[in-house]
Amino acid sequence: MITELIEKSEVADVYHKVQEGRRLSREDGMRLYRTHDILTLGHMANIARERKNGGVAYYIVNFHINYSNICKNKCRFCAFSRKGPEEDGAYEMTMDEIMERAKRVRTLGATEIHIVGGAHPSWPFSRYLEMIGKLHDAFPDVHLQAFTAVEIAHIAEMAGLSVTETLDQLKKAGLGSLPGGGAEVFSQRVRAEVCPEKLSAEKWLEVMREAHRFGLRSNATMLYGHIETEEERIDHMLRLRELQDETDGFMSFIPLAFHPANTQMSDKSPTTGFLDLKTLAIGRLMLDNFEHIKAFWIMLGIKLAQVSLWFGVDDIDGTVVEERITHAAGAETPQGLTVEELKRLIVEAGRVPVERDTLYRVIRRGIPRADHDV
Repeated sequence: MITELIEKSEVADVYHKVQEGRRLSREDGMRLYRTHDILTLGHMANIARERKNGGVAYYIVNFHINYSNICKNKCRFCAFSRKGPEEDGAYEMTMDEIMERAKRVRTLGATEIHIVGGAHPSWPFSRYLEMIGKLHDAFPDVHLQAFTAVEIAHIAEMAGLSVTETLDQLKKAGLGSLPGGGAEVFSQRVRAEVCPEKLSAEKWLEVMREAHRFGLRSNATMLYGHIETEEERIDHMLRLRELQDETDGFMSFIPLAFHPANTQMSDKSPTTGFLDLKTLAIGRLMLDNFEHIKAFWIMLGIKLAQVSLWFGVDDIDGTVVEERITHAAGAETPQGLTVEELKRLIVEAGRVPVERDTLYRVIRRGIPRADHDV
């Protein structure tokens, strides 16, 4: 019966390509965005998901340090950033404040500290090196995933160094990997309107290329649901796929739903559940060379993140704890979830919860960590 329904679907031919493990084209991606057959789309994404990860759903015990919201970029979609320390709501953590916050590693049993902030117009390179170095010295077994490609390019510019030289020094200080933020949408048209002063798409990709060549893995994101078109979303995915073919350095793709509240684009409507599930599923289908698709529950919402585990997603991120960036834009999700809550969400969805570290190695509490990636 299910097969008969799929054969009647307007995307039945794409379904057969997925079944056969063939790479989808740009036109295939466009047709998937245009279809209203969300169940067939989800079924296709689930085939691709289970081919790579079976019934497993990953989570991580982590927490965020958003060290400062002072930023030279004036992105219209951002509710987090402030132009300078004198602006209402601006903050910048001292090194003592950062280290005090990092003590939560011990109480949480966290394996990752996720560190991002604004492109601070006056912080010297030495401050970033000190931050990473002190955190690494204090918590040598905790992975430091820090600084988006936008931040890396900014830090390099402030230091008068190349991106490679900057990454070299940060890696020696203890940097473990890069988060995927700052990609937004690669379309030049979109960036000219929503983030004209931000790092260009080409430079974002080049920073990631250099990081991958340098042995630093990263994630990749796409901010969707504002002014971009379906074509621009697919083109964004294809550029990520092309770089992944070249470097194999991306770990996961994380579609980020736009939150308009408190931004300069507050007239826009939030994304719908239909678009969210479509984008996650299409991400899984188009990015055949990415091992993981992540639903960042902070932005997606807990309930939809749970449903997404049957729409191509195999990772719902982690405990997070006190994320500031999305909540500044009106996110109504909690500031963090416990391990028990994450596991319950996964089990209730019929998946198998597996704790991972940043590099997707399985964590077995009380058992030495596996040496291989999963």
